[in-house]
Amino acid sequence: MPAVFFVGNSWVFLLWNVNFEYKYLSMPVEHFLEYLQLEKKYSPHTLTAYRIDLLSFREFVALEFELKDLGQVNYSEVRSWIVHLVDSGISNLSINRKISSLRSFYMFLLKTKQIEVSPLAKHRSLKVMRKVQIPFSESEIRNALEANKDDTFEEKRNKLIVELFYSTGIRRAELTGIKLKNVDMEERFLKVLGKRNKERILPLLPSVADSIKAYLPARFEVVADPREEHLFLTGKGVKIYDRLVYDIIKNYFRGVSSKQKQSPHILRHSFATHLLNQGADLNAVKELLGHSSLAATQVYTHNSIAELHKVYEKAHPRNRKN
Repeated sequence: MPAVFFVGNSWVFLLWNVNFEYKYLSMPVEHFLEYLQLEKKYSPHTLTAYRIDLLSFREFVALEFELKDLGQVNYSEVRSWIVHLVDSGISNLSINRKISSLRSFYMFLLKTKQIEVSPLAKHRSLKVMRKVQIPFSESEIRNALEANKDDTFEEKRNKLIVELFYSTGIRRAELTGIKLKNVDMEERFLKVLGKRNKERILPLLPSVADSIKAYLPARFEVVADPREEHLFLTGKGVKIYDRLVYDIIKNYFRGVSSKQKQSPHILRHSFATHLLNQGADLNAVKELLGHSSLAATQVYTHNSIAELHKVYEKAHPRNRKN
């Protein structure tokens, strides 16, 4: 099993091989991760994913091909790893993500002139069946908010979490990272830190601002440490965590929606879809979601197109009944 330690100001990566000896992972990997952290400003979650992928690949080529230097890898070794992952039952989507980590690593080696050709230069991603994410309907969200009480601390917190997801389209990690100083009640806006530490400003609806005002007194009653800056807390008064947020959304919609997937991302999906259905500009929705390109936002347009078809068929003179 791989191990990672922090020594001084640097991460030290170790690998446990078949002879039960510790081997240092190659320095280019460590430098690459430092580059992602310091230059690209990747989040700790993303860095962890890259680290796991590279450790896994490093372990595989070391055991299967006795390769200690990742700079000596050819595409045949990468292809063998892909076959190994497929045989292990890992989905094509997850494999593509792992290969993306490798591709970025070898691009770094190219950029720093440590290799001349990337072993992934001609690799094509595995085919993935795109799953259509079905958003909550407007009535489902309205019914959920009406069905759940907002008397206790947890109830006030949970209602505010649902409202923020639906009214701003923020990501789960962005919500758990909100601090008190990020909320401007006078101007009614919220400052969030997105992927790659990109900051954006989101407007707050008057109803959401009212929910924040109702939640804050209850929050200050349960907070464990007066120095705690995060907006959302657990019942024990500490920063809320991702799994709890997921469970809150699932429980909130359990009684009003029969959709198989009920998650924070579905609320983000609902936010984008409902805005587009109402004629919002695609570029504006892109900025609100914190996407770096329109391509990422366009995945939310399929439901808007369906809505457009309904309006078109109802309104077009050639389709009206005489």
